[in-house]
Amino acid sequence: MAIALEILSPEKLLLARDVDMVVIPGTDGDLGVLPGHAELITGLRGGLLDIYENNVITDRFFVSGGFAEITESRCAVLADSIVRQSELNAGTANAALVAAKAAYDATDVHDADAYREASDRLISAQGMVDALTPQMADKA
Repeated sequence: MAIALEILSPEKLLLARDVDMVVIPGTDGDLGVLPGHAELITGLRGGLLDIYENNVITDRFFVSGGFAEITESRCAVLADSIVRQSELNAGTANAALVAAKAAYDATDVHDADAYREASDRLISAQGMVDALTPQMADKA
């Protein structure tokens, strides 16, 4: 039995196929989605989305944020931005992290909206740097 996975970015439908399982970076932690999963809608944090087929990760994508809608037979991921893990660049990721830290440190903690936005940006940038770690280990 499989679950229908759809991954969409603002630009296009990136992927639509049946998979055994998908692990998504939810705002409250990673979620493993299998057929028969309880229905829910969750926000996404910056992190890796793993696609499993035959108990093996077949594809990995970095999502910067967004949300996912999960039903018993379908998982639709609507990502703010998404890129294959193999296409991530360490220089770009580290620069994004430095910029996000600076913006976070400069944010007025009394401005809840600005603080939340800066925090989300920092979490996403750190997630991108962390997403490179397994990739770098594979090359060692």
